[in-house]
Amino acid sequence: MFEPIAAETERVAAAVMDAAFKVHRALGPGLLESVYEACLCHELVRHGIAFERQLSLPVVYEGVRLDAGLRLDLLVANLVIVELKAVEHLIPLYEAQVLTYLKLTGKRLGLLINFNSPKLKDGFKRLVL
Repeated sequence: MFEPIAAETERVAAAVMDAAFKVHRALGPGLLESVYEACLCHELVRHGIAFERQLSLPVVYEGVRLDAGLRLDLLVANLVIVELKAVEHLIPLYEAQVLTYLKLTGKRLGLLINFNSPKLKDGFKRLVL
């Protein structure tokens, strides 16, 4: 049985989603992922929420720390991993990507957000490890 997600982590996740909905309402679908990322980061700054953007994520393989080119789109408040997409449909590979990032970082909660959805709620996945 899994431990519940900590209240602070839930608060951060809710703030990220609120910011993402605001960005999506303003811009709609159809832009590049980088545009949505920049706007989402702007919203997080406006709300005083700490984050790291395009954070390099090394892989430890056979006890050796390797830079394999992995990058987290956002690590928010050192609690929530946010993976952004601007694609036609979310596919299982993207969920696997977020779950792997959670495993590699030891974090519990990841948000997968596809800004290319006509309704953002349909392009949102919450992943818990």
